[in-house]
Amino acid sequence: MRIEDVRRHGTTPLTRPAFAPVVPWFTDREYLNIVYRTDPDALRAVVPEPLQVEEPLVRFEIMKMNDVTGFGPYTEGGQAIQVSFDGERGEYLHAMYLDNFPATAAGRENSAYPKVIGAPKLYVDQDVLVGTLDYGTLRVATATMGYKHYPLDLREAEAQITVPTFMLKIIPGYDGAPRVQELVRTEITDVVVKAAYTGPARLQLFQHVLAPLADLPVLEIVSASHILTDLTLAPVKPVFDYLKAGTR
Repeated sequence: MRIEDVRRHGTTPLTRPAFAPVVPWFTDREYLNIVYRTDPDALRAVVPEPLQVEEPLVRFEIMKMNDVTGFGPYTEGGQAIQVSFDGERGEYLHAMYLDNFPATAAGRENSAYPKVIGAPKLYVDQDVLVGTLDYGTLRVATATMGYKHYPLDLREAEAQITVPTFMLKIIPGYDGAPRVQELVRTEITDVVVKAAYTGPARLQLFQHVLAPLADLPVLEIVSASHILTDLTLAPVKPVFDYLKAGTR
């Protein structure tokens, strides 16, 4: 294979890349979002500067991807922390767990999503919307919400899922030191909200050493939403370079 042929590849193996070279379009992406108040000190311990924590709020999410170009259907769960950067409010993606390897690899390599393999599920149990997250054979989160109790304004639902998202992009060199260490920003685009609901909700987090969601304990449920939408994701853009910034 010629050098110019290698340059056209974005991932390995060269003869069967880990993920398709496509911009994914999400059709019927279904969210269960539960925003909760947590321990401010616990947040400050995990949110990297220069991001700022103004309110100790975390969004636990389970997302069922019913149809995604290049990846097929899969489910994803995790935690996003409300933050601000240079006066702009957004969310810092703290942890994401997926049941699809190509989507996990693409999210980490093409972008900066903190994705690892897990076993999230989203389903309806009689009159309750249920979101669960397992790591290996152990349950680490269970979320429940009353199924379609109250309509949620579609504009409010869109605002919930289109806030700017901040993530860390870290690529190590062969000596173990980082070659890339950046704070990046992205957002959801081309959104079509098809349905949205709110209602009562509960969230349980369970201690696990390698899936430490419970390190951000649930102190109070603030809000919950169930949203169905089509969308795509904007490319990430670096907003802060840790290797060039001075230390304090």
